[in-house]
Amino acid sequence: MSLTMHSFRPQAPPGRSQDAAPADLELLRGVARQDRAAFEQLYTRYHLRLTRFLMRLTDNYGTAEEVVNDTMFVVWQKAATFREGSAVSTWIIGIAYRRALKTLKQGDAARRNELSENELPVFDGAFGEEMSRDQRDWVLAGFAQLSLEHRMALLLTYYMGHSCEEIAAIADCPVNTVKTRLFHARARLRTLLPTLADPTPATAPTEPQP
Repeated sequence: MSLTMHSFRPQAPPGRSQDAAPADLELLRGVARQDRAAFEQLYTRYHLRLTRFLMRLTDNYGTAEEVVNDTMFVVWQKAATFREGSAVSTWIIGIAYRRALKTLKQGDAARRNELSENELPVFDGAFGEEMSRDQRDWVLAGFAQLSLEHRMALLLTYYMGHSCEEIAAIADCPVNTVKTRLFHARARLRTLLPTLADPTPATAPTEPQP
């Protein structure tokens, strides 16, 4: 395999643009006033984005939808508490992050080694050349063995396009903790990928001699 960890690069996050922030803030101000129309617009803006993120962590659409709805319910309840010094997107994704951690750790959705190929869009376009099916399977096998926190750190960086500072706000942890998680996630993949690319064949058991 010719791919290395140096090949990874963050992508432009889905549904995120420079024009989104002012619109999001105006909508959230409306939600704080209990404006249902503003809430419906904000829900529509974030539903697909949050669902795509959550479906990278669980193949159970019902679980992802539950977390999205729980997240937006909190947004409806807590909109008036939002401090405008931070980005609305960071605040909303932070709520989703915490709800997802709680939900996935409690249920069977927080499983490993059961990810499908379709659950690896974090790496789509993250390489200079298109990956072959074998390469996707190879990276997938390594990604599936990471902890939930490490997978989330990689997803927020490489799929959602967030900086370490933004991820720290989302995860409610120090920036150094984010950097440490990314370091260990990448180091773990560096260790796993060569092994997965060239596994040592298992020795067939010998039949007992009479």
